[in-house]
Amino acid sequence: MLISRRIVMAAALAASTVLSTGASHAADGTIKMGVLATLEGAFTVLGEDAMRGAKLALQQHDNKAGGKTIELSTASSDASPDSAVKAARKLVEQDGVEVLIGPLSGSEGIAVKDYSKTKPEVTFLNGSSAAQDTTLFDPSPNFFRFSTDGVQWMAGLGEYAYNEKGYKRVATVAEDYSFPYSQVEGFMLPFCKLGGKVVAKSWVPIGNKDYSSVIASLPDDVDAIYVALGGADAVNFLTQYQQAGGQAPLIGGSITVDQTVLSAKGNLKDALIGTIAAGPTADTWDDPRWTKFVEAYKEAYPDGFPVPSLFAHAYYVNTEAALRALDEVNGDLSDGGKKFREALSKLEFDTPTGPVKVDKNRNGVANIFVTEVVESDDGHLVNKVIKVAENVNQTLGEPEDEFLKIGPASRDNPDCQ
Repeated sequence: MLISRRIVMAAALAASTVLSTGASHAADGTIKMGVLATLEGAFTVLGEDAMRGAKLALQQHDNKAGGKTIELSTASSDASPDSAVKAARKLVEQDGVEVLIGPLSGSEGIAVKDYSKTKPEVTFLNGSSAAQDTTLFDPSPNFFRFSTDGVQWMAGLGEYAYNEKGYKRVATVAEDYSFPYSQVEGFMLPFCKLGGKVVAKSWVPIGNKDYSSVIASLPDDVDAIYVALGGADAVNFLTQYQQAGGQAPLIGGSITVDQTVLSAKGNLKDALIGTIAAGPTADTWDDPRWTKFVEAYKEAYPDGFPVPSLFAHAYYVNTEAALRALDEVNGDLSDGGKKFREALSKLEFDTPTGPVKVDKNRNGVANIFVTEVVESDDGHLVNKVIKVAENVNQTLGEPEDEFLKIGPASRDNPDCQ
């Protein structure tokens, strides 16, 4: 009985320590913030730039918010849901963070969203994960995404491909998880509505290295190939497609034409120049808000990319949102972050890509860019702005009840063969 009593007392002490973490930080004038990104696996280069974006926002606030010093902890995942939850648990349950920024990849976001429901006293802000399901279906009251989702990132692309480029029959190649499902859906919904057909879909695992069978199976009678691959996966596919003599025009998912791919070493220019795409950023946008962000990024990270990636942008925006809301509540998280989350829900501010706010599901409403890959004067590949879709919401402007009838994006949904 003595042993049992000691065990109970030890457990109670541990629980008390965890519950009092926020109060202790408030007392010593610090706020513990965690940042989680993929620093392992096929998306490592994406995660490295994500960290640059988060740290740039902190630097611009002198690592302070609400009159308190931000104490930063970081954690790494490999793009798998299990690794993301493990990293989030480390930040919350070992490091005692009160605010967590991340994760990076789609299925990671769904898993961390679910974990957030078990930690209502901690506030989670997305990194760049963009699966639609994270916020549209079964959202968490303490998980916010100011960086929009993968369906939103495709706003305007399906129409442009059909109406302006004349593409009527398309095949797709995409990674087999929740974010590319969202990207393919965002492209297909308007493309199919206009009369376009997606005649074949190829789904590949993250980290795939040999695309020979995928390339061989692509139909010949298509006007273009839609590619939603990221990081090393995109580089491997594009290199092998070029080597195989592939001639079909490409349509890019957001991360396929991101700077994390466009800046890759090797001769990918012939495969990528002319690729139309869409996403939350556009390299050549001449708006002062964007150009100022690019200059600040280059000054802080001279060894970074020629232009900030969408991952740097997403982590920057979500970190900026956290810091602004902390300022509004004077850094007071003593109520388990309730006032902080109320401030986040009402927050509207200008980002490097225009205004952003969140909807009732705490998902961002923001500008989206249709782009085309071109070569800049200094020889770098960049995304040239074709048009800007302003204030894109999570249902692409459709009534929510009608949009929800489509159901969650998946390998087979939607379909328009």
